Amino acid sequence: MEPNSITKLLEQVRDQKASDLLLSAGAPPQIRINGLLHKVSEEPLTGNDLKILAEELLNDRQRLILESYKSIDFSYDFPGISKFRFNIYFQRGHVALAARIIPDQIPSFSALGLPRIVEEFANHSSGLFLVTGPAGSGKSTTLAAMVDHINRNKKLHVITIEDPIEYEHNHGLCIVDQRQVGSDTESFTDALHSIFRQSPDVIMVGELRSLETIRLALTIAETGHLILGTLHTQDTVHAISRIVDVFPAEQQRQIFFQLSQVLIGVISQQLIMTQDQSRRVLACEVMRVNSGIRNLIREMKVEQIYSMVQAGRSEGMITMNESLQELLALDLIRPQAALSRTAKPKELLRIIEAHSNERKRK
Repeated sequence: MEPNSITKLLEQVRDQKASDLLLSAGAPPQIRINGLLHKVSEEPLTGNDLKILAEELLNDRQRLILESYKSIDFSYDFPGISKFRFNIYFQRGHVALAARIIPDQIPSFSALGLPRIVEEFANHSSGLFLVTGPAGSGKSTTLAAMVDHINRNKKLHVITIEDPIEYEHNHGLCIVDQRQVGSDTESFTDALHSIFRQSPDVIMVGELRSLETIRLALTIAETGHLILGTLHTQDTVHAISRIVDVFPAEQQRQIFFQLSQVLIGVISQQLIMTQDQSRRVLACEVMRVNSGIRNLIREMKVEQIYSMVQAGRSEGMITMNESLQELLALDLIRPQAALSRTAKPKELLRIIEAHSNERKRK
């Protein structure tokens, strides 16, 4: 790998409006555009190329973390290009790298295609709000947009805990303090343990990973703070199960009760390629925790919640299948793409058929 070639590769990510750069020994450099990989050269990288690159990007402390844990997350700002989130890891004994571009500007709710109810969630003074979805579905960007909205419209103290920091927030009407795991705090849990002494109003937790982090988030939400966090789950209802299942069986009834008290909403999102393959569009499921859903959570009847999301359109709720149907009706995505992204294909086919029959009647 030639000197400064990482800079040239990252320039291509920016210039071609790609999202990611992937480098692996034995393969040529590739960038991801609208979810698909494209080679940027034909020459494969060697293990030594990647080793040299990692040495250049990492400081002494980060090198030690990589050697100890075989993986490290960090962000790096390339002036004149953009900021990038990196993960350097080992595969088959060699270093590999994934870099994701972080746009300079924080997108608005409308630019992201988020439903208006997300603004309502951001305006809550307390409670727990979750964004779920697979990796690369824009969860961090949604949270950044919510923090940006709060920063523009309220006079509060916002603390974010991230691994690593992605979008940088200037102080606006709010004071926005951003803590990076590894440099500003040892862990998500350590940051949450000390957060009461920092007088926060809103706390954004980059990922609710461990039992203790989730326990602390629930407790802090109970004390009148707004908690924004992410989970890796396939839909809104599974977010509830995911949180509860982290805890031992003897504690789960209490966790259901806590969730019923603090959970205000969940959005589950996916990004899907348009028919013309020019961009990706957002499909999302939204659950607003109303009194009926709150009762079902408290009574541990999670399996009945989905039907209430289906019936909650007037309250801003929407199922993933309904969101997919809306994209189909706008001719933005192909039916095959929609069916590949649903956990309930039979239901989606019924919805598509019902909409088709309705159009014929008109």
